[in-house]
Amino acid sequence: MNFEPYPFEKLHNLLEDIVPNPAYTPSVLTIGEPQFETPAFIQNTLCDNVHLLKKYPKTSGEANLREAQRAFIKKRFGVELKDEEIIPTFGTREVLFNFPQFLLFDKENPIMAFTNPFYQIYEGAAIASKAKMLLINMDESNNFKPTIDEKELSKCDLVIINFPNNPTSSVLTIQELAEWVKLSLKYNFVLLNDECYSEIYTDAKVPSLLEASKYAGNFNFKNILVINSISKRSSAPGLRSGFIAGDEIILKEYMKYRTYIGCASPIPLQNAAAIAWREEVHVEAARKIYKKNFSIAKEILGTIIPEATFYLWLKVENPLEFTKKLYEEYNVKVLPGEYLARDDSNGENPGKDFVRIALVEDEDKTRSALTRIKECLA
Repeated sequence: MNFEPYPFEKLHNLLEDIVPNPAYTPSVLTIGEPQFETPAFIQNTLCDNVHLLKKYPKTSGEANLREAQRAFIKKRFGVELKDEEIIPTFGTREVLFNFPQFLLFDKENPIMAFTNPFYQIYEGAAIASKAKMLLINMDESNNFKPTIDEKELSKCDLVIINFPNNPTSSVLTIQELAEWVKLSLKYNFVLLNDECYSEIYTDAKVPSLLEASKYAGNFNFKNILVINSISKRSSAPGLRSGFIAGDEIILKEYMKYRTYIGCASPIPLQNAAAIAWREEVHVEAARKIYKKNFSIAKEILGTIIPEATFYLWLKVENPLEFTKKLYEEYNVKVLPGEYLARDDSNGENPGKDFVRIALVEDEDKTRSALTRIKECLA
């Protein structure tokens, strides 16, 4: 298998010979990892359950975690799932990598489509599945929303979209998501939405593909799946708690496949995650922090406040040189957008004019870093 280096490896190679200005405190705004303490009640639950390390966890997830995740989906999206319509997972990265391999195994000359720019695990999964890749471009001309080409989509076996979007921060309405649901039924491809940023919204709640499936009249979620994670919403990426939910016919067979993978989450982590999925106060507190960071960015850089995520998709001249200069002169790391995308059929990379900035620090550190970015831009 010939995998592309990960974006952070490319960034390391870009900056490895540069000595950053020691006059500034280092600021790393490259990775989407919340730089806040995991709430104490989650940590305490984990500690209280360490004695359960002596037990093997169920591949299907413990009952209390499944119930907590279903309760979250019902409360947040108004969608009541059957137990057969959800599987707890070890985060979502493993699902995004192994689910395409499961789904496409018996397909002859499989075709997998995904949004571009993208989370690189989508590409890795396509390579591992020996699938032809179809890139669905998102750029300024379409307001960073996926362009629909029915002729191309009609050939697909699996389509992965990602809204709210990493890295562009774009959001689809329930009506726009419903159009994708209708396409998946019309052309019989599996449609999966990566919804890991659904809880990091700034004002109005953003919709789920599950809601859109019901909106489109697809009440049994045929061909429709979503994934979500606790990592961003609860500042707890180390808990590795996610789920895949939707079409129970697909999930029934996928559950069999998962019994062979050996990626069940330890019971202490599951119990701590169950508490976190049920509690909303700490999530609201986190949202206020991210919204404040966007307000600071608007004040300093003049950027708009996006509807969701904690990313700035900032357009700059010559992003690679800007990234090197910003690190060398101001000791700030950002991620060039072209590392998060691939050239399309016309040889154009939709991320080439941008850098991604993760606003995952507190107010003071964010203000300091953004002020340095403004100076570098000037």
